[in-house]
Amino acid sequence: MAADTSKPFFPAAPHSALLPSRSAASRSTPEGSYWRAFRSSELVSGAEFPITDLTFAPAAASGAKPTLAAAWSTSVHLFSGDPLKSLRRISVAGDLAFSPSFRCDGALLAAGDKKGVVRVFRSDKASAGALRTLRAHAAETRVVRYPVAGGDKLHLLTAGDDALLAYWDVPSETPVFTVPAAHRDYIRGGAASPADPNIFATGSYDRSVKLWDARTGNTGPSLSFLHGELVESVLFLPSGGLLATAGGNVVKIWDVIGGGRLLHSVESHVKTVMALTLGKMAGTGEMRLLSAGIDGYVKSFDFGKLKIMHSLRHPQPLLSVACSPCGSVLVAGSAKGKIYMGKRKKKAVDEEEGRKAVSGEIDWVSPEPEKPVLRPNYFRYFLRGQNEKAKEGDFVIEKPKKVKCAEHDKLLRKFRHKDALVSALVKNNPRSAVAVMEELVARRKLVMCLGNLDMEELGLLVEFLCRNATLPRYARFLLGVANKVVEMREEDIRSDEKLRVHIRNLKRMVAEEIQIQHTLQGIQGMISPMLALAAR
Repeated sequence: MAADTSKPFFPAAPHSALLPSRSAASRSTPEGSYWRAFRSSELVSGAEFPITDLTFAPAAASGAKPTLAAAWSTSVHLFSGDPLKSLRRISVAGDLAFSPSFRCDGALLAAGDKKGVVRVFRSDKASAGALRTLRAHAAETRVVRYPVAGGDKLHLLTAGDDALLAYWDVPSETPVFTVPAAHRDYIRGGAASPADPNIFATGSYDRSVKLWDARTGNTGPSLSFLHGELVESVLFLPSGGLLATAGGNVVKIWDVIGGGRLLHSVESHVKTVMALTLGKMAGTGEMRLLSAGIDGYVKSFDFGKLKIMHSLRHPQPLLSVACSPCGSVLVAGSAKGKIYMGKRKKKAVDEEEGRKAVSGEIDWVSPEPEKPVLRPNYFRYFLRGQNEKAKEGDFVIEKPKKVKCAEHDKLLRKFRHKDALVSALVKNNPRSAVAVMEELVARRKLVMCLGNLDMEELGLLVEFLCRNATLPRYARFLLGVANKVVEMREEDIRSDEKLRVHIRNLKRMVAEEIQIQHTLQGIQGMISPMLALAAR
């Protein structure tokens, strides 16, 4: 059958739902939703020099408000607050500033310059000038690092383009040791171990990475391995046993404890990776390795799962990146003098957006559902692990049994003294009733309670005394109570026949007890001489 040529032929356009989504990879995971929740803005713009280094003050020092140090031109600029605002400027005497580093308590800030001089300043007083000046380098000092672990406040590691490595005693302004040819080319990367204050790592343009131990001095590196590209940045991961190195467009993860074994290699950037930092996810507390490159991207890498989780794009090449200790602020410094600040939105991002799995025409595989994280605002958070059975060798802590308080104890806690005494008498338990009476004596309330008893309650007390007054364990105390009752309530006892009967029975039992005691004393008198003769 021939086609109808009378009507023009127009091909049907594909439906938009059948077209693959450009952001399907990032929108299909909660991780993508988390990083997209950062509102991007320009913290600094219009500067003439590149932003070479960014660093935040430690969490213990900055408190609730993060403090940022940014190196560009001839000074180090400090920003603080929520949101970040310019705080002060620290000049490094007319030379280009590099590599600001906060001390572990945040009180001091060290920075290098183009001539190789390292200066130590007070971070809270910019106008005070340099507290210490360290001179050993003959070229740019690109690596200045305070120890991270152990609370070491006295030492500092520096390295620069002259391939010199120096470990300083800051108060005396003298190097503890120096390594003149630590590398064969410029040293551009350095990091302090979070596990040991004496361990440092350096990376150089000679494509090598070396680990140094300050306790062994200048005897040589403790460990050395090749990255394969010009090393721009090195960073210890939180455990201290893994080291990340950046060079070329490759980021590599090394097992330091295992002798420098390569664990993983990431080639997610298309241009040189310039900086590495750790970013904390505010919701879960998990750590991510963040890398910034000349391609303008900041990549989030999960070093637990060994995969890229998200990418943040910026309009200019990036030279530095930093994340606040609380994880709420992410900053990146560009090669054209701009600092891009991303601050997480206060309102929670829609969870449904992160759970949507938008697929293309070919890839219809839904993302792997992630296990929801239990937080303290869920009731199940406090019940986790209760159904687990103890294994062999486990030490089981038994749950303490709940102690049930008697009725008279509850009344005593409410200071209802008379009701507590009546409750104990109704139970007809001599031990509890005597304990309540002794407590009332200690509180000086027993006499008041005896005077406030009505006739029925007084009958319970007199009947109790009649039954238990002659028991040897309670006789001394209960007979004193009986005398006090007769003395205070004599008229009530005379007016009630039942009370008179109880008092007569009590009198008879007391007389019988006295007779028994006299008889026992006579027997004791007869036995004592016999016992004395037997003892001889």
